Amino acid sequence: MTLAPGAIAALCATAGVAGFVDAIAGGGGLLSVPMLLGFVPRPHLALGTNKGQAVFGAISSATSYWRGKGVHRDRAPLAFACGAAGAVVGALLQLRVRPEPLKPIALGLLVAAALVVALRPLLLRNALGAHDVSAPRARLAAITLTMGAYDGVFGPGTGALLIIAFVVFHGDTMTRASGNAKIANLASNLTAFGIFAVKGTILWSIALPMAVCNALGAALGARTAMKRGDTFVRFFVLVVVVALVVRLGWDIVR
Repeated sequence: MTLAPGAIAALCATAGVAGFVDAIAGGGGLLSVPMLLGFVPRPHLALGTNKGQAVFGAISSATSYWRGKGVHRDRAPLAFACGAAGAVVGALLQLRVRPEPLKPIALGLLVAAALVVALRPLLLRNALGAHDVSAPRARLAAITLTMGAYDGVFGPGTGALLIIAFVVFHGDTMTRASGNAKIANLASNLTAFGIFAVKGTILWSIALPMAVCNALGAALGARTAMKRGDTFVRFFVLVVVVALVVRLGWDIVR
């Protein structure tokens, strides 16, 4: 499938902005998926192509956070392994579970996440893992396995929910939680990317130019988050979560 240069330019611009947003707070798919659906008539090809370009942004942002020391490196191997394992489980469940019943559950989780972000200063004082950068590995495994499975079977809000989980259960700052979330999110993205690639649902002529812009946007987003700090990241996470709540709410109403 080939698109006009103007369409590719619009998709690439969207991918760049999506990569920037996703690197900070997750939710880049809110921008890239609707745009792809506007140009690619088959939903499974649009979703596969989106994953084909977004995985490069995930690699870029994770690498930027890692180099900028925005990740707890001792937690990274377990988070990556459990995120990947969870995504495999989620992908298998997707063959058996319809996504519609999951939407109200996801909506409830995202509303709770929005409250956590809005009330973060109060809640963080009572967080289970507050100021404990070496919180139990079992807790880290449970979070990343669960969110990896969620990403594999459904997806919307995975990045934001990971950030909130790391803030509440590990006492991470918003910026550090964003970096740590990228490790687990990268694992689940790579898993999904592999599945879509094997199934042949990635339109590479569209995905590759978008991937370049997504990766550049993701690198800029990660560096901006580490430079601007918690208040900036908190604002972005709240905006993304509210946007996801509105989208899922509209889907349920329809």
